[in-house]
Amino acid sequence: MRAYLSGVEVETPPAKTVVVLGDSISDGVGSTPDANRRWPDLLAERLKARGGRSWGIVNMGISGNRVLNDGAGQSALARFDRDVLSVPGAAYVVVFEGVNDLGISYGQFTGPLAERFKSLATGSKATAETMIAGYRQLIDRAHAKGLKVLGATITPYEGAAYYSQEGEAVRQAINTWIRTGHAFDGVIDFDAVVRDPAKPTQIKDGFHAGDHLHGSDAGYEAMAKSIDLGLFK
Repeated sequence: MRAYLSGVEVETPPAKTVVVLGDSISDGVGSTPDANRRWPDLLAERLKARGGRSWGIVNMGISGNRVLNDGAGQSALARFDRDVLSVPGAAYVVVFEGVNDLGISYGQFTGPLAERFKSLATGSKATAETMIAGYRQLIDRAHAKGLKVLGATITPYEGAAYYSQEGEAVRQAINTWIRTGHAFDGVIDFDAVVRDPAKPTQIKDGFHAGDHLHGSDAGYEAMAKSIDLGLFK
């Protein structure tokens, strides 16, 4: 018999919790294993070093997760109540999801993973309109419970197995809306941090783990350092 630990609740002085709703990039794929070098870990360190109020970071990143459709776990929309709204002390949620929606909706799948990706390509197509509607639903549900919602731009993924120019066009449209739509309570522009200035559809060398999708330790560190701590009050 094996026991599975799904969560730990800790009694602390008055504190606020930041919930990260994400996919494998938040889960830390590409970082050094067991070294706590995921960007949410590094954000936690920065908030602790700032002093003052106590903060907790709850990482709800699931590899392969999507906003609109189930597959690798329940979709962000389906798991939002359980994984965000029910978290004790939750005051902020960072929504950093979307690249899997785009890759699975528009990718041209070949090679050994083709059948696996094709099996996930079901449900709503991830257009800019459907994705924005999904984000708006998450924002409304969080606001109804008193949480602030920070939106993170979708990072580049040209070179990844499921990249396509069609998906890239949707990514750009979504990121423009995140930056300028004023729907989120704040914006974290991860795209601007990790993209290659010479080719903005790609993550710059050294900031990805070799797959052009997930961060390296350096990439995750840059992402965490880019976050304005003033967003968390």
